[in-house]
Amino acid sequence: MTAEFTGWHVLAEFGGVDAALCDDLERLESALREALIGAGVTICDVVHKKFDPQGVTVLALLSESHASIHTYPESGDIFVDVFTCGSIGAGATKAVDLLRERLNPGDVRMQVIKRGHGSTKIEEPVGAGLTRIWDLHEVIVDTNTPFQHMVIARTDQGVSLFSDDDRQSTEFSQVTYHEAMMVPAFVLAEKLERVLIIGSGEGVASQMSVAAGASHVDHVDIDQLEVELCAEHLPYGYTSDELTLAVKGEGPVKVHYADGWDFLAKAAENGTRYDVVVIDLPDERVEEAQHNRLYESEFLSRCRALLAPGGVLTAQAGCATMWRNETLKRSWARFHEQFGTVVQYGSDEHEWTFLFGLNERIDDPVAAMTDRLAVLPYRPETIDARALVRGAIEPHALRV
Repeated sequence: MTAEFTGWHVLAEFGGVDAALCDDLERLESALREALIGAGVTICDVVHKKFDPQGVTVLALLSESHASIHTYPESGDIFVDVFTCGSIGAGATKAVDLLRERLNPGDVRMQVIKRGHGSTKIEEPVGAGLTRIWDLHEVIVDTNTPFQHMVIARTDQGVSLFSDDDRQSTEFSQVTYHEAMMVPAFVLAEKLERVLIIGSGEGVASQMSVAAGASHVDHVDIDQLEVELCAEHLPYGYTSDELTLAVKGEGPVKVHYADGWDFLAKAAENGTRYDVVVIDLPDERVEEAQHNRLYESEFLSRCRALLAPGGVLTAQAGCATMWRNETLKRSWARFHEQFGTVVQYGSDEHEWTFLFGLNERIDDPVAAMTDRLAVLPYRPETIDARALVRGAIEPHALRV
């Protein structure tokens, strides 16, 4: 039987420990032994060192790997390190918990790190001091395009796409995400013939637009490599053959590898108008970031100028949760400056909020949207009339 090359490494810091205990070699070694035995791991040997004038190190060699403590009596602090191999981390974490009971620290800080095969992770920024940890079971693509760091990997959410550590879409939730972005726009727009999509490299938004009745979709993305890798490796959106045809413009979808600003300028010069314009890009950052300009008022104004009568602009507008809603507040203010009618939709896929702007003033847009939903050629899997009504209720933080 081949050993599984995985393991769990627990790193802990105990503070507020009695100074005398921190310098008591016998009690510390006994506490470590008892904790390890109680956790069910196998001790092979234990060595120790008493330092002058104070401080103790105890190191245990385990069949499963190792454990150690190193003390600082002058401050009442102890470093704890326990590593156990195997796919279950209970041995290491239980040992630290038992050691905590025996040493009675005033405070504890602890990290649990998975090591070995299957240990790759992405730490997705969520808010100030907050991250979401994604376990990557298999990395399919890990590359730097000319514009971003791109990862495609298998996760518990299926094959998933990450750009600069932000999760963009996952196999299991992408329908929910894309329908939240597209379906409200389809039913708010007066008609649906021509669609412009900026970003959304997977191609799902383009395909959804055609299914909803659009006869012409311009899909603009500056990152050709990302679009091609998405088509090659994601089980949703364009296939490589479909992308080839779209680049040639053979069909209702035309892919343009271009900067969004430049494309808007050319479309304005040509007098092109769209029934729906979609901005689907990596999240706007609270701090300064190059792509933030594609969320700001000037870019929105240029998009608005391309709308046909009754046309709709939709944009991914951030997150309604209180610890990261700053960019949503910004987008909310910008849309109300630009548009006569603004509708929001809160997605069930994580925390995203989408905003929809219409130049014309409509007193009760959601009622008209629910009526049109019943006759939309595209049949949504995740949105019905009640979902539209619920999703259009603005968070309290926006209304005040």
